[in-house]
Amino acid sequence: MNSTPYELHGETAVITFDNPPMNGFSHALRMRVVAGIEQAEDDAAVKAIVLIGSDKAFSSGADIREFGKPQMMAEPTLRTAITVVESATKPVIAAIGGICMGGGLEMALGCHFRVVAPKTQIALPEVKLGLLPGAGGTQRLPRLIGLEYALNMIVSGETVPSDQFRGSPLFDEFIDGDLLAGALAFAAKVVAEQRPVRRVRDLKVRHPKPEAFLLWAKTAVGSMAKNYPAPLKCLEAVEASITKKTFDEGLKVERTGFSTLFLSDEHRALRHIFFGERAAGKIADLPEDTPLRAVKSVGIIGAGTMGTGIGINFLNAGIPVTILETRADALERGVAAVRKVYDDRVKKGKMKADKAAANVALLTPTLSYDDLREVDLVIEAVFEDIGVKEAVFRKLDEVCKPGAILASNTSTLDLNRIAAFTRRPQDVVGLHFFSPANVMKLLEVVRGEKTAADVLATTMQLAKKIKKTAVVSGVCDGFIGNRIVAVYQREAFFLLEEGASVQQIDKALEAFGMVMGIFRMGDLAGGDIGWAIRKRRYAEDPSMRRFAIADKLCEMGRFGQKTGSGFYRYEAGRRDALRDPIVDEIVDACRKEAGITPRKVGDEEIVQRCIYAMINEGARILEEGISQRASDIDMVYVFGYGFPPFRGGPMLYADMTGLINVARAMKRFAQLPRVDQAFWQPAPMLARLAAEGKTFNAV
Repeated sequence: MNSTPYELHGETAVITFDNPPMNGFSHALRMRVVAGIEQAEDDAAVKAIVLIGSDKAFSSGADIREFGKPQMMAEPTLRTAITVVESATKPVIAAIGGICMGGGLEMALGCHFRVVAPKTQIALPEVKLGLLPGAGGTQRLPRLIGLEYALNMIVSGETVPSDQFRGSPLFDEFIDGDLLAGALAFAAKVVAEQRPVRRVRDLKVRHPKPEAFLLWAKTAVGSMAKNYPAPLKCLEAVEASITKKTFDEGLKVERTGFSTLFLSDEHRALRHIFFGERAAGKIADLPEDTPLRAVKSVGIIGAGTMGTGIGINFLNAGIPVTILETRADALERGVAAVRKVYDDRVKKGKMKADKAAANVALLTPTLSYDDLREVDLVIEAVFEDIGVKEAVFRKLDEVCKPGAILASNTSTLDLNRIAAFTRRPQDVVGLHFFSPANVMKLLEVVRGEKTAADVLATTMQLAKKIKKTAVVSGVCDGFIGNRIVAVYQREAFFLLEEGASVQQIDKALEAFGMVMGIFRMGDLAGGDIGWAIRKRRYAEDPSMRRFAIADKLCEMGRFGQKTGSGFYRYEAGRRDALRDPIVDEIVDACRKEAGITPRKVGDEEIVQRCIYAMINEGARILEEGISQRASDIDMVYVFGYGFPPFRGGPMLYADMTGLINVARAMKRFAQLPRVDQAFWQPAPMLARLAAEGKTFNAV
């Protein structure tokens, strides 16, 4: 396709969007569109106008490189550009292919006609950033596909195939073959038939029972929206498309809603996540042109829950996996677990049977390390014990081919020490998956002292292939995620000792927005895992304060859901966390043994001490260079630990709370009895930024 922005094809002017990679509507592109429309209007020889993008995208909407910057709102804004298109006296045809989203779809809705390539993907995804479509989308889309379908698209923000709208006024014609040629033929037909321009704004929104539908929709959207104001604002704007007398009155409701949402904390948080996820893949000292190692086959050591979950990621990506166990029965259980995951997906209609079978066929079970000789990447997922890791890595060093990447799924152990068990530390990297590994989006990539640049680059690229959000961490006990969760959990243990209950602490954290309270999370992960880590740390630091309540539960074999009891009790076949009087008795006994008189602890104190503990440790991690940037810590917590997206992560939450307020609260906590007073001294970076009136995410 010719990328010239303006070109004549007989009597039709073609304006091509040329802002790679996704034709985002930058200020420069908006200016070219407006100039192109005006040029075509002034040329008597032009009878019709075609707007077209690339094969990859008509337009993805706003140019994210201008998001939040003055250029975004500079004239001509997207609203202005759409008005210019819509008010043109000559027919304007949108030729839509690839993807057409956000402002791109709003631009297409402003055109007089729309032709589309089959399988084009369309969406108004603004709600996912805490916004609503702000350039007429909430008013025009209902006029073309109806109130109900439009509301579903706008409130969900989900992508929909164009084929779903065959026969609706949204698309005038589907073009098989070359999109530009088809659009030019359609334009010639419009001119030959002297079709009048058709402005969507002049159409009426139709629905047989709008009042009843909108009443139901408000209840449904309200129950779903919870801490997110955008869905209800989307509903208000779409409702205006049918309840307001004129298009412009409805447009005013849309604009007011957009402005309100744009200034909201929720939009700030979701925008932070949007950009933070993309920034996480950028490593300061890793050139973009770093060569990659080929990864065409993967080995997994361990066929337990973690190992099989990790393997499924690669099977889904079409990469053959060899999974190794030391016992035949364990191997059989692991293979059965993989098959069950795919069988369940087929039963639920999420995958076709032939595709599931093809994925399972890529799995090779083995009891012999010899079968790993030719794999390109090996990931160990064995018990979190340095002795066990040593045995595995010494064996891998012996059998794996030169250049194979050796990865550890360790969640806390010293990766440099693990790498030293081999004669090739440059090939060793940490790939810390989160359970369930085939579901959780986060992948913590641990960069060892000697990890080679091409190993790091390859694993980051591979993370994209298996659809993970990868965040790089330096080496320390627990890396980013578990180092912070240790202080988060520790503070919860202290609060439990001081007088709060298991249920109160979890409910307060869940009311704050955490997907799961800290004790429920511990029961889900398995209390034995945390206990093993604590015992290692007790041995390394005999002065470390013991957590008597948690340790006592583990000594009793109460490891959480897997054993039917932990901080809660669980009934067979169910995951409901039920209060257990035995736990209350243990808590009381441990308090008495420690000479603690329980006090009343408020929910606000619970939330602040637990969340501010995260923030303080995050500041230390930043200062030590374990994390590249504050947003990386936020991505770890949003995608790996259930931190509420509408708060953006612990570091952004600190910024929005005000670092001076966080620091002052920490100093108050340092005065409480039984707390770790040294810990509650604000980390140097936090103290400095608070004094200077700065934020973590401006660093």
